Parts: sequence; structure tokens; C-alpha cells
Amino acid sequence: MSTRNGELLFTISFLTILFAIPVSQAVVELAQGQRPQVLEVLTRPPTKKNLRAIECDVEVSSWAVQAVRPHLRQLHFGVLRDPVNTVLRGCDGWLFYKPGVDYLVQTDVQDSSGDIGSTAAIAAIVDFRDQLRRRGIELLVVSVPGKATVYPDRLTQRVASGDLSLRSPTADVIDTLRRKGVETIDLFSVFRRHRQSVGEESGESIYLAHDTHWSPRGVRIAAEAIAVHVQQAGWLVAGDVAYQRKAVEIQRTGDIVQMMRLPGDQQVYGPEKTLCQQVVLQDDSLVYRDDSDSPVLLLGDSFSRIYQRDEPLSAGLVAQLAYELKMPLSSIVNDGGASTLVRQQLARRPEVLKGKKLVIWQFVERDIRFGTEGWKLVRIPGNANDM
Repeated sequence: MSTRNGELLFTISFLTILFAIPVSQAVVELAQGQRPQVLEVLTRPPTKKNLRAIECDVEVSSWAVQAVRPHLRQLHFGVLRDPVNTVLRGCDGWLFYKPGVDYLVQTDVQDSSGDIGSTAAIAAIVDFRDQLRRRGIELLVVSVPGKATVYPDRLTQRVASGDLSLRSPTADVIDTLRRKGVETIDLFSVFRRHRQSVGEESGESIYLAHDTHWSPRGVRIAAEAIAVHVQQAGWLVAGDVAYQRKAVEIQRTGDIVQMMRLPGDQQVYGPEKTLCQQVVLQDDSLVYRDDSDSPVLLLGDSFSRIYQRDEPLSAGLVAQLAYELKMPLSSIVNDGGASTLVRQQLARRPEVLKGKKLVIWQFVERDIRFGTEGWKLVRIPGNANDM
């Protein structure tokens, strides 16, 4: 083959490879009755932001990416034992969410808008407390420690087994809030005491090995601590609803494993057997349900959603609190949005506060720095007379 023919063949092969994927993607989308996404280039101004957004949309929807990426990740993980960049491998098969670890080790930086970081978080919490107080409603802040905060010894072998001396930056936030008169619960201290006194001989840890979230045991420990604080503060009279707990075992694939987008038949990280305690009414075994007329409103994120609104249902923080307080709660839960989005939802439905005596605001500690929409000041419409 002459040099010219070889160059021509190489050029044709290169162009075929270059255009085969986008052309085949357009054919697939047309066959599905969809408009080819590549045409978005012609309908949006060619700014850097728009082009980047189009690139991301095409990448997410590409059949080739969806078909090949899981297997490439499986090969990459199988050969190098290196997960995706949002996941960190710990000890004993544990997985950790990198932003949760970054929160512990990176310096707290405020953004230019003033909506990100501990200063913004404290300002938003105090402002929300003041708004509720004018309505005669108490606020209890519950910042949930990340898994690495409670289990640094499962993150790295540099921390001795059982060494719980790591101090989370959340401790400073809690101290500041308490000086400002905001009622808070230090769950890190609660979990640390539990690990020191009980350990994990039963095989059930406070957090799931392959998930960002706490285990059913962690939920129950938190609910007990919150209920004790509420009762000691004298905010509520104990209810009289007879609840009981029913053991329900589920198979849960950790959300960190799902972030890795490995093939569905991968055998490295199988589902974890998780024994939940579902809350049911004692008389007729109906599962727990919220009550909009409850004097207690819980605002939360996925730590309030897990086991509660997904499998097995009515076994999460809301139901466990109802069991401890002997009364149903009302709740607003937004995955990843407890820093601002839940307050914005409340602002759109201020009537939810009618008859409330206590708001429990739960958010995971990493949201102090990485929360969706940051920590905006949100005005709740209405006043005490309206409520």
C-alpha cells in the first residue's frame, strides 16, 4: 500500500470513528421519537456555558456511554482497585463519600455570595430560629455526622482501631450556635459514647459499610437522643399513641456503590442485609404515617428519608421519633436539600406551621460547606396571628 493510500485509509477510519457515535445516537433518538440532542447546538447561543451544558446532556444520554462505561469502570476497579473520584475505599471493605471526607480535612472557605460555609450556615440557622420564635415555635438543630467523622478508623489504617479522637469542624459550629442560644444536639458525642460503651460486637455498626447513611441502629440512637432532649426541655407533653416496632430485613445496595455505576452483575459489592425496625400501630399493625396536625415538624434530608420513604417504609428517623415521643410528626424531606431547599418548601407552604410547637431541623454536616443552594436566608411568610 502506497503512503498516499495509507494516509487516505487512516483519514477515512478516523472520520468514521469520529462521526459514528453521534450519528448512531441521533438514529437511536429518532427511532425513539425524540429530537436529536445534537441539534441543541443550533438552538442555543454558542456561549461557553451553553456548549458545556449540551456536552454534559449528550454524555449523559449517550447509548454508547451507558453501554460501555459500567464495564470500563468494572475493569478499572478490578485491575487498579480504584473507584470513581467521588468514592474513597476504606478498610475492611468500607466505602466513603469523598465530599464527606473533604469536609473534615479542607479549610472552611466562604464563597463570594456569602451563602456557603459555617458563617453562612450559622447566620441562616439563627435567622430561622428567630422567625420561629416570633411564632412561639421552638427550634432544635440536629447536624448528623458524616460516616468518616464517626468511623475514621474504617477510613484509614493511620487511625488506630477504636481511636475516636477526630474532631469535626461541626463541633465549632455547634459551640457557636449554643452561645447564640440555639438548641442543638451533638450526635458525634452521642455516637462516640455508644461506640466506646457498646462497640459493634453484634455486627451492626452505626453506619452502613457501602452507603453514606446511618444504619437502623444509628437511626434509633439518634431518635432516642433527640427525644430525651425534647422531653428534658419540657417543650411537649408526651403523647399517648401506642406504637410498636416490627423487625423487617431488607437487602440494600449502598448509594456509594450506585455512584460507581458498576455493571448490574458485579460481585464485588453485593447488597447489605439490613435489619430495620418498622414502626406500626399496636392495635392494628398499620405502619406509621405522618399527621399534618402534629405539634412537631421535622425538616430533613436523605438521612430522614432512608428507611422512612424507601424500603421498608416507616422505619426511618421520623417514625423512630414518633415511637419515642408517642405521637406522630409532620415532615418535609428533601434529599441533599436540608440546608436551604426544605426552608424554601416551607416558605411556599407556611400553613404547615399552624399549631406547631417544635421544629426539628436535621441536616448532614457536610452540607455546612457543600449543601445544595448553600445557606440562603429564607423568609417564611405570615406571622404569629396568621399561624
